[in-house]
Amino acid sequence: MKEKMVIFFCLLLPQTFTYAQQYDVVIDEIMADPTPQVALPNNEWIELKNTSSFPINLQGWRLADAIGKTGAMPNFILPPDSFVIVCTGSAVAALAPYGNVISVTNFPSLDNDGDIISLYDANGKTIHAIQYSSSWYQNELKKNGGWSLEMIDIKNPCGGMSNWKASTDASGGTPGKKNSVDGINKDETAPKLLRAYPINSSNIIFVYAEPLDSANASNVANYSFDNGLSAISASAIPPLFNEVNIVLNTPITAGTIYTITAKNITDCAGNIIGKKNTARFGMTDNADTFDIVINEILYNPKPGGVDYVEVYNRSEKIIDLSKIYIANRNSSNVISSIEQLSQESILLFPKDFMVITEDADVVKNQYVTTNSDAFITVSNMPSFNDDAGDVIILNNQGAIIDEVDYTDKWQFPLITNSEGVALERIDYNAPSVQNNFHSAATSVGYGTPGYKNSQYRIDENITGEIKVTPNIFSPDNDGIDDFATIDYSFPSPGYVTNISIFDASGRVVRYLEKNSLSGTKGYYRWDGLDDKNKKLPQGIYIIYTEIFNTAGKEKQFKNTIVLARRY
Repeated sequence: MKEKMVIFFCLLLPQTFTYAQQYDVVIDEIMADPTPQVALPNNEWIELKNTSSFPINLQGWRLADAIGKTGAMPNFILPPDSFVIVCTGSAVAALAPYGNVISVTNFPSLDNDGDIISLYDANGKTIHAIQYSSSWYQNELKKNGGWSLEMIDIKNPCGGMSNWKASTDASGGTPGKKNSVDGINKDETAPKLLRAYPINSSNIIFVYAEPLDSANASNVANYSFDNGLSAISASAIPPLFNEVNIVLNTPITAGTIYTITAKNITDCAGNIIGKKNTARFGMTDNADTFDIVINEILYNPKPGGVDYVEVYNRSEKIIDLSKIYIANRNSSNVISSIEQLSQESILLFPKDFMVITEDADVVKNQYVTTNSDAFITVSNMPSFNDDAGDVIILNNQGAIIDEVDYTDKWQFPLITNSEGVALERIDYNAPSVQNNFHSAATSVGYGTPGYKNSQYRIDENITGEIKVTPNIFSPDNDGIDDFATIDYSFPSPGYVTNISIFDASGRVVRYLEKNSLSGTKGYYRWDGLDDKNKKLPQGIYIIYTEIFNTAGKEKQFKNTIVLARRY
């Protein structure tokens, strides 16, 4: 009889569980920036919601940010479909009127622009984690403070920015009650493998676009490699589970680019990985002078636009962009506004491009982009003036890799308004000077961020002493034969060059170069304009080049070219 009574008594007790599965409790609202106040107390807080069908005891649970963990939560039973506000002890009285509140010691100082917030159970298991940013507000006014960030669909806990937005409640948030933006927002997007990088010769980190199902992400059978590699082990990395650490069977070697292919990987909503399932990696090397060149500059963006700088890896090295910096020069001509391209390892492979900007989405909306992954966001981009400026790329020793000292006068002279027109490098191997840059073509929308420039060309090895290409050019800024290139190859340095352009009647219409000191090899360019920067009519022209040096040697060259125009 006694045994039966005990059993009956236990059945009458409320079921309280101190354990939970991942996402049974979620972080569903964050007040990271309570000032300027709207109507809620001037305190930071985090709201948790029980998404399961049973009560959960939060005793011993902890929150954490990128710096450290809070103290343990007290004995508190969170019923199904209910909320609790978590804050520091001094904020309890102010937040108590809004619902259940529990305090923890060492409550994290929530960064306004972004932070990683994690929730752990008493055994240290990750229950939920998010990495928010100010862009999650999706509202320029509200991201300045006073409004909370709310999750839209609690059944989509890994949705990231697409499943969060600023509260629409008049008070600025909804602590202790259902979110004002609550709704159905299913995750139907397949996970994507973004990139990979080595932490040493045998351990590789693979980065995905969203959190994964940690079990199948940690299955070595789901990964294959080229060049004879295979995985010994794989483990999804908490708290976000969007990265996987793989230990290889053999160390990778310098100078080799490897490729991984992932299969059967799913996100936490069950979507299986699709076409974006490969990534390259390899041992990185330090960047030296001219390994990376500044390939394109947008310094005067369109209305609502942002600056961008495109770089190109002309070396054979794999370069880690976390060790690369962008900068400008101040009014005293001192290198300033130095910004690291990335705190995370992002690899720039040989012959690849990367676009550096404050807002990649804005650039992608305003220009055609064929490689949406070739973008890196720098939140505090150095300023590049509309009239003139310096773009500088540095390595982690502070040495200049490349520098372009541009002015707006570098633009094609017939462009009356350079707003939204990028300057493109013509030749990767030529110096970073005016003669090697040209306005991006009209046909590509005046910019080619992330892919080959519209004005790109590599000068050929010239067998003769003077060669003019092409035979017919059409300077209409359409990206096709927009200028004539006068390549020269002289037997020794020290020659002085004069170049004059004659029309078919024998009249001089342009003095292209006057007493220019030339190297042994190089080039000059003619844009089809006369000395007053006016368009010359179509027709046949003579390019007359004369060279001489201090030893008294001299020579003359005549080359014929056709200038064509479309009317």
